[in-house]
Amino acid sequence: MLFARQSLALEGAGKCSVVTVVDEPTVFESHLIRARVDTSKANPYFIYHYFNSYYGREHIKTIVEQVAAAGIRGSDLIRLNVPCPTLEEQKHIAEILNRFDDKIELNQKITENLERQAQVVFREHFFDFTKDNLPSEWEITRLGDVATISKEIFNPAKEAETLLEHYSIPAFDEMRFPAFELSTSIKSNKFIVDADCFMISKLNPTTKRVWRPYCISDKAVCSTEFIVYKAQEQQYTDFLYSLIDSEGFSDFMCSHVTGSTGSRQRTTPSDTLQFEFGLPPAEEISAFTAIVRPMYQQIRVNAIENDRLKRLRDTLLPKLMAGEIEVLQK
Repeated sequence: MLFARQSLALEGAGKCSVVTVVDEPTVFESHLIRARVDTSKANPYFIYHYFNSYYGREHIKTIVEQVAAAGIRGSDLIRLNVPCPTLEEQKHIAEILNRFDDKIELNQKITENLERQAQVVFREHFFDFTKDNLPSEWEITRLGDVATISKEIFNPAKEAETLLEHYSIPAFDEMRFPAFELSTSIKSNKFIVDADCFMISKLNPTTKRVWRPYCISDKAVCSTEFIVYKAQEQQYTDFLYSLIDSEGFSDFMCSHVTGSTGSRQRTTPSDTLQFEFGLPPAEEISAFTAIVRPMYQQIRVNAIENDRLKRLRDTLLPKLMAGEIEVLQK
């Protein structure tokens, strides 16, 4: 087992993974804690699922120390008491939960493949052209000519308590899925987003974070560390989302950063509106949209399904351990 020794976010401290097959010499660095499971007493996959469940995470939080960063000590980790059914029960519980992980992993691979395909289609359609060989019916335009930056603010201090679908940098990095939080637990202003928005992080643009909100609820907000765009004409939304997800736009953002090196580099939102590109005719954009829209819709479906699978998996674990649900053995 590998546990994160330190994290900038509380949720990351003590995050657990299980190492399965190691077929070459492998090392781990000092921000990780390695723990070997005594397989005569416990099933490694069972322990992995326990520490990744809500109950296991709450258990880990009891040993987290928060200073500049959140962290745990191996000496504290080793003293945690872990509930362990019999080995046979652990094995069958792990097998059940592993099936959820297998489906989640499959969905993630499908999503990654769809994202790559969408970018390949975008490059083939639009990015083989330069100013010198641009088709006559195309025109050079700026992002600001076809999109606006949305800055509609949600101030939690001035609103009645409500459940928010919160798109944050930690949520993107952790699982690329929004957190659902009460507005009273959020201390700073947020941008309001809807299904027509698309966004990119202005913070440390060398780490690309491009996101299209799923808007599962009618109360979606995002961190002000995101630049929130809206196409001036809705039929251009898929095209412009693909544009800001492109390598060319990412390079442009990285070349327009302000601030010192490290965690404080940011791109000024208004600068991104100066990005120039070749704008094809509306019919070519429509043809492109007809190809990529089903891909983006499936990515949304996969993300929502994976969240449902994770919640179901975490709900099942304590019920299986308590015997409330019978483990059917082969």
